[in-house]
Amino acid sequence: MEIKEIIEYLQNYQGPVIRLMEVCGSHTAAISKFGIRDLLSDRIELISGPGCPVCVTPSAYVDRLIELAKEPNTCVATFGDLLRVPGSSKSLSESKADGANAQMVYSPMDILKLAKDNPMTNYVFAAVGFETTAPLYALLIEEAMKQNLSNIRILTALKSMPNVIAYLLRNEAQIDGFLAPGHVCAITGADYFGKLAEEFHIPFAVSGFGDEELVVAIYGLVRMIEQKETGVKNFYPSVVESGGNAVALDKLNTYFEPCTVAWRGMGEIEGSGFCLRKEYAQFDAGSIGLKEDKKKNHACRCGEILMGKAKPTDCPLFARVCNPSNPQGACMVSYEGSCFTAFQTKA
Repeated sequence: MEIKEIIEYLQNYQGPVIRLMEVCGSHTAAISKFGIRDLLSDRIELISGPGCPVCVTPSAYVDRLIELAKEPNTCVATFGDLLRVPGSSKSLSESKADGANAQMVYSPMDILKLAKDNPMTNYVFAAVGFETTAPLYALLIEEAMKQNLSNIRILTALKSMPNVIAYLLRNEAQIDGFLAPGHVCAITGADYFGKLAEEFHIPFAVSGFGDEELVVAIYGLVRMIEQKETGVKNFYPSVVESGGNAVALDKLNTYFEPCTVAWRGMGEIEGSGFCLRKEYAQFDAGSIGLKEDKKKNHACRCGEILMGKAKPTDCPLFARVCNPSNPQGACMVSYEGSCFTAFQTKA
């Protein structure tokens, strides 16, 4: 079918209501940027899931970063959006006024030069992300060992996709199909979600990030649901292969192992993260046991939004107290966050 015919099909769809969840922050941003929702029938609903790495990072992790940044001769290096994520009382950026030493970098590898040029300073990299970025942190550790740099550590908040999706489905998430993240599948392979599809009898469509790529994947997912198909279909074959990236997977599995980690608004989920293996424990800055902080803004509905149980506009803080200049929850901080993209669309 031509793209025009596919769009017409999606616009004119009048079957049972279909709820599709994208579990990739880049998909969330792209769907908003390209106005994909405006191309769909009101009987096809797109729901943003827990795919924004900054958004799912618990406040206890931010609190630990702040503690580290206040230690003598210590600098926390991080990507820019994590600087503004609220901890239990304040963000890392706000803590700089209290003496916290935090520096924005563009790549984990940037701290290799910093650590080499400043041997008396201990550098801690805030290692957040999913399967896509975990191999980069593995490479950082590998290079630190090769260069004999003992003043580099990482604080991990690395997540894996399958177990959180299983958590959602076991907790009565009303989801009919998933747009699988193309970046993750480029590392893991297109079959990464196959066991989930089989266990929960639900379809997955691996999608790219362009407007036509998203529309085609959504169409494919709708057709799978209509025909009662399960399994995983790859609509991003130019980048995603069935076996994934063997080199990146080897790096990930060499330095990290599955572990139980906390997700903002969801608590601890067994086997849903990656932690450094014991033989590399000297590079860990205290990642184990970082649970969700008990002190929360109970008006903020970020946790429910991440689970697809609420929309940003359902939150009483949205566009009132909470906005990109004054984020009350992590979902409003990152450009991949559901609340941020909803605010930009509203604006």
